[in-house]
Amino acid sequence: MDQYDAFVKIAHRLADTARPVVRKYYRTAVAVDVKADASPVTIADREVETAMRAILAEECPDHGILGEEHGRHNLDAEYVWVLDPIDGTKSFIVGKPSFATLIALCHNGKPVLGIIDQAITDERWVGVSGRETTFNGTPVQTRQCPALNQAIFFTTAPELFRGPQIPAYEAIRNQCRQPMYGVDAYAYGLTALGLADIVVEANLQAYDFCALAPVVEGAGGAMCDWRGNALTMDSDGCVIAAGDRACLEQALEITRTSLP
Repeated sequence: MDQYDAFVKIAHRLADTARPVVRKYYRTAVAVDVKADASPVTIADREVETAMRAILAEECPDHGILGEEHGRHNLDAEYVWVLDPIDGTKSFIVGKPSFATLIALCHNGKPVLGIIDQAITDERWVGVSGRETTFNGTPVQTRQCPALNQAIFFTTAPELFRGPQIPAYEAIRNQCRQPMYGVDAYAYGLTALGLADIVVEANLQAYDFCALAPVVEGAGGAMCDWRGNALTMDSDGCVIAAGDRACLEQALEITRTSLP
């Protein structure tokens, strides 16, 4: 038995538990609160994370948890679960099915398991270190795209970028064949499916990106920070994911020059 088999079963249970809560509130007149960082949150976000935390308390009480809505627990543990109950709350609020539940497991700070789950469209990507990424149980692969000028480029929104990050983002966007916007974590799933080529984002939190790296990498792609370093829970939140490493390297030539 692979060392991660038991954890994969737990991760599936977390995603399965999230789905009925997400579906219950989707396209309803759900109340929206605004957090201190000006981002929106709904009862759906909170209920999903509460349900997932209850499972983790039962299944692996010695593990840590970092969740977007309910904070930090035992982050010094060898294994830490990183949870984003609804990544793309703005999309969820307006009834756009591009949000996702993100579930990651980090070992000594490094993401080793990731799930992107879309409850409405019944889609689930699963990435595990050392294994092929699956989409609804079937292995998937990224596509070749050796040059930025051939690439379909995604980012959630231009507003993600600040200060010296802005010209770096614009330079990459302008070199790519086609820019696309507004699908949050779903863009990384599309990259794993070989339908998109590169995603560039900035100022994310660990719960926004930890689940994505195992999915992209297990499909044959690569994901790192703007310096080219492997992602950890402590990364600064400026990330690049690409289906083809050659495309990634061209983007890194740009982003590295924007960093202090």
